[in-house]
Amino acid sequence: MTELGIRLKEAREAKGLSLEGLQELTKIQKRYLIGIEEGNYSMMPGKFYVRAFIKQYCEAVGLDSEEIFEQYKSEIPSVYSEELPEQLSRVQSRKTIPAGDSKVVEMLPKILAAVLVIGAAVLIWVLVLNYMSNPDNDDKKDAKQSDSVGYNKSEEFNKEEDNADQKQNEKKSDSSDEKNEDDVKDEKKEQELAVTSTSGKNSTYELKNIDTFKLKVTSKGSPWVGIKNGEGKLLFQGTIDKDKSQVIDFTNEKEAVINIGRAYETEIYVNDEKLEYSISPTEVNTQLVTIQFTKAE
Repeated sequence: MTELGIRLKEAREAKGLSLEGLQELTKIQKRYLIGIEEGNYSMMPGKFYVRAFIKQYCEAVGLDSEEIFEQYKSEIPSVYSEELPEQLSRVQSRKTIPAGDSKVVEMLPKILAAVLVIGAAVLIWVLVLNYMSNPDNDDKKDAKQSDSVGYNKSEEFNKEEDNADQKQNEKKSDSSDEKNEDDVKDEKKEQELAVTSTSGKNSTYELKNIDTFKLKVTSKGSPWVGIKNGEGKLLFQGTIDKDKSQVIDFTNEKEAVINIGRAYETEIYVNDEKLEYSISPTEVNTQLVTIQFTKAE
C-alpha cells in the first residue's frame, strides 16, 4: 500500500465509510476503490480515469483533492490520455489509402465512427479538467465570506462590550480603577507569542515568558491535521470534524509542529490565545506551523 493509499484509507475510516458505502456514494466500482488504496493503477480502465477517481474519492471523505495531487504527484500518473495518439494514428493511416481503392468506401463508416468516439473522449476529458479545477474556488469564496461576516459581527460585539465596560468603570472609585489597570498589565506580561520567520508555506513562532504550553487545534470544516513534537514524534494525525478540537499538552516539550491541510478551516490556540497566521490561510491552504517554546524560569 502506498502513502497515498494509507492517507485515503485513514480518511475513509475516519468518516466511518466501508468500501461498499464509498462505492454507493461515488458510483465507483469497489475493485477500483481497492486499486486506488493499494496504488494498483494498472487495473484501471485507463490512466485517463485515475485522477478522476482519486478526486471523487477525496471529495467523498472530505479531503482537498488539489492538496492531494500536489503532495503525492510522484505517485499519481500525470498522463491521462496516452491511449488517444494510437487511435489517431489508426485514423490517419486509413485516410492515406489511395482514392482508387474500393476498400476506402467500405472503411469510411468505421473511420467516421472512430472520429466521433475520439471527439467524445476529448470532450469528456476537457469537462473533467474544468470540474477538477473549479470546486475549490467556491470553498475559498465561502471561507472568505464567512471570515468577513464573522469579523464584522465580532467587531460590533466588542464595541458594545467596550461601551458597557466604560460606563461601569466610570461608577467605580479611582482606587479600584488603579488596581484593575495593574491587573491588566500583569496579565499582558504572562505570555509572549510572536512570529520569528516566514518562508513559503512555513512559519515559525516563539512562545516564552510562561511555564505552560497547551495547544488546541479547532476545526471550522473538516481539515486534515498532523501534529508532531520537536523530535519528530507523531502525536496526532487525521481529519478533525467540524466544530471539534484536538488538545495536546506541550508543557514538557520544546517545540510543536502542526501540518495543516486546509488552513482556512483551522484555528490554532496557544494557552487559549488565538494564533494569527503570518501567511494568509485563504491564499496558502497547506501550511506548516512551528511553535518554539522557552519555559519561564
